[in-house]
Amino acid sequence: MSSPQNIDVLIIGAGAAGLMCAANAAARGRNVVVVDHANKVGKKILMSGGGRCNFTNMEVLPKHYLSANPHFFKSALARFTQWDFIALVLKHGVAYHEKKLGQLFCDNKAQDILDLLLDECAEAGASIFTHCDIKTIEALSAEHAPARYKVATSLGDYLCESLVIATGGLSIPTMGATGFGYQVAEQFGLALKPRTAGLVPFTLSPTQLEQFKDCVGNAAEVTVTCGTQSFTENLLFTHRGLSGPAILQISSYWQPGQNLEINLLPQLDLVDYLTRQQQERPKVLLTTLMSELLTKSIAQSFCSFVTEIRPVNQYTPKEIQAIADLFHKWEIMPAGTEGYRTAEVTLGGVDVDGLSSKTMEAKNQPGLFFIGEVVDVTGHLGGFNFQWAWASGFAAAQFV
Repeated sequence: MSSPQNIDVLIIGAGAAGLMCAANAAARGRNVVVVDHANKVGKKILMSGGGRCNFTNMEVLPKHYLSANPHFFKSALARFTQWDFIALVLKHGVAYHEKKLGQLFCDNKAQDILDLLLDECAEAGASIFTHCDIKTIEALSAEHAPARYKVATSLGDYLCESLVIATGGLSIPTMGATGFGYQVAEQFGLALKPRTAGLVPFTLSPTQLEQFKDCVGNAAEVTVTCGTQSFTENLLFTHRGLSGPAILQISSYWQPGQNLEINLLPQLDLVDYLTRQQQERPKVLLTTLMSELLTKSIAQSFCSFVTEIRPVNQYTPKEIQAIADLFHKWEIMPAGTEGYRTAEVTLGGVDVDGLSSKTMEAKNQPGLFFIGEVVDVTGHLGGFNFQWAWASGFAAAQFV
C-alpha cells in the first residue's frame, strides 16, 4: 500500500468485541477493515471456558457487572441481549448446553464461536488482517472529510471515518494482551480508571501455604465474602494459594489488606449437626465426622486448629460453637493475586463517563469508539464478559 487506503471503518483488535462490531458494521454497508497484531484472531475466545467458550448467560443483569458508573452498560446490554446472541448461535447451527448458574457453553469447542464470527464478517464483507502493528494514529482536520483519522500500520496506511479500539485489557499477556488501547485513550484526552487483574486466583503467604499444604488439589463448595459481596461456588486449594470459581468471582471485589470470610459448609448448620451427632454417634471422633462433610485433607487441616481431637460427645456447647465458627467463618487475608498472568479480565480501563452509552463513541473525539474489555466495564465469571463484548460491539456498529 503505497498511498493510504480510504475506508469507512478501521477496527483495531480482532477479538470478540472487534469481530462482532466488524460483522454488524459491514452488514450496514460500511467498508470495514479489522487489524490485529497477533498471528491469529480470537485467541482468548479459543482458550475460554476450558476451550469450550462460555459465550453468554441465561440471566444477564446489571448486578453481574462492575464499573465506576453502574448505569453506563445498561443501554448496550438492553439493545443486544443474550437472546440475540443465542439466535446467532442457532443460525449457525452451533450445538450448546447450559451448565450451572445459566452458563452457556459450546458442546464441541470454542472454535465454533470464532467460526461463527468470522463467517458473519465474511458474509458482510469485512476484511481481517493479522500480523499488523500500529505505528501512529493521527486525527485529521476537517479538510480531509469524511476521513477523520490516519492510521499508519506495518501493512500500510489507512484513512478512516471511524476508528474503533477493541484491543482488550492487560489480562493474559501470553495471548498478546497489551496496554495499547489505554495509550490511544490517553493520546486523545480520555480519562482512565486504575487497572487491576480481575477474576484471578489468590496467592497465600509461605506460612499459610504450609498450613494448607495437604489441601492442595482439594475443592469444596463454599460461600466466600468480601465486604458486602458474596459468592457460593467451588474453592480450590492450589500450590500458590486459592482458586476456583468462588475465588475468581470475589477477587474482582477484593483490595490488598482485606480479609476474606469463607464458609466451608454453607449448606449446613454445623452446631445443629454436631449436636445431633453427640446423641446419635457419641463415640465418633470429630475428624471422622468432618471428613464425611469435606475431603479428608480439608477436614484434617482445619481440625488441626482445634485444641484437642476427641469423640464428639466430649465437647461442650461452647466448644461445639467454636468448632462451627472455625468452619463457617474462616478468615484469611490473601498475600495478593496471581496478577495479569492468569487473570481472565482487566478491571478498570477507559473511563465510561467520556463515552456515549448509546454509541460507545468518545464524547470529545468524533469518530473514535472504544468497545469490549478496554472499557471500564467488567463482568462476573459465567459468560458476562463475552455478552459485554457482543453488546458493546453491536452498539458501536450501528453508528460507525
